[in-house]
Amino acid sequence: MNISVDTASLRVADDGAAMLQRVESLHPLLQANTGKALEDRRVPSENIDALQEAGFFLALQPACWGGYELNPQDFFRMQMAIGESCMSTAWASGIIAVHAFQIALMDPRAQQDVWGEDIHTRVSSSYAPMGKVENAEGGFRFSGRWGWSSGCDHCTWVLLGGILPDGTYRTFLLPKSDYRIEDTWNSMGLTGTGSNDIVVEDVFVPDYRTHKQTDGFEGTNPGVSSDSAPLYHLPWAQLFIRVVSTPAIGAARHALSLYTELVKGKASGDVTKLAQDTGTQVRIADAKNSIEEMTTVLLSNFDKMMDTAREGGVIPLDDRILYRYQASLVIEKSIGVVDSLFSSAGGSSVFHGSAIQQCFLDIHTARAHVANNPIGFARNMGAVALGAANQDFFV
Repeated sequence: MNISVDTASLRVADDGAAMLQRVESLHPLLQANTGKALEDRRVPSENIDALQEAGFFLALQPACWGGYELNPQDFFRMQMAIGESCMSTAWASGIIAVHAFQIALMDPRAQQDVWGEDIHTRVSSSYAPMGKVENAEGGFRFSGRWGWSSGCDHCTWVLLGGILPDGTYRTFLLPKSDYRIEDTWNSMGLTGTGSNDIVVEDVFVPDYRTHKQTDGFEGTNPGVSSDSAPLYHLPWAQLFIRVVSTPAIGAARHALSLYTELVKGKASGDVTKLAQDTGTQVRIADAKNSIEEMTTVLLSNFDKMMDTAREGGVIPLDDRILYRYQASLVIEKSIGVVDSLFSSAGGSSVFHGSAIQQCFLDIHTARAHVANNPIGFARNMGAVALGAANQDFFV
């Protein structure tokens, strides 16, 4: 009996495993640079350079543009690994890297503009619909101010949200010459993400350098054909909603490791004393279980979506709505983990420079991102289950 072997999938899996090893090897560097990230309020250039050399920013980029076209599961394993070293680096670099996926969905002319001269071109974003949009011949006049553009100082293009005069939403792709960065990022956590403001003053954006929300939702993206890799047949939103929550899983893992070492220290090396502390036992068990649950749901969701994409199928809307809600719960679950650990980590944890305190601050700050507020997504999922129409088109 002949068994069909998907050589493309095997290659992607091998590439993903190799890249994960390269990213994991950066742990000492990323940890050593956490102080610099906090002081500079941005990801150190050394971190960005190291991740670029490891191939991380090419993980989701099309092969025709020098990319690896990795499975999302591999990409998010790497983002979690980075988060175990520095959540700010994981947050900003993951957001930058995921934009290669969105650009791959856009008009080929937009891809040429971004990658034609340099496949390592990096792109930041701010998707809030803050843009003032006016129709113009061949495109639009575009203005506005956007916050939370993570990693923007390391990028030369940006994706920005705006509402057209007809009420529809699009993402607008602009080169560095069309915007300026204003240093506004003074935050309690995720301090090293450099999530500064982007300001645009009446520039022209050609129509082909916009991405329609409807294309991302319906899978009618102009850059995708039947010959495109299965990866690009996934809904755009399913990747982005995960990129702003997955770093917290890595940070929660780091917090658990820190906590375990702290309580061992408090026990003065007396393992018997530590093993009989039921409060410590329960905290560690609950934390580890929560982290494993979040990781399993994340990977399982993409396993299912990629299987469907490879078979040429359509991911059911009910599943997409469920996955959106599950992604939005990650930060609150991670807050539960880190709060439980931080509350009994001892007096040293409250002083500036405490590593477990930084996990606490970073994860709580991530909750401020709109994608990490589960209330609206829960209501939409419940309403759809009761027969109402879906109201969330970023799924």
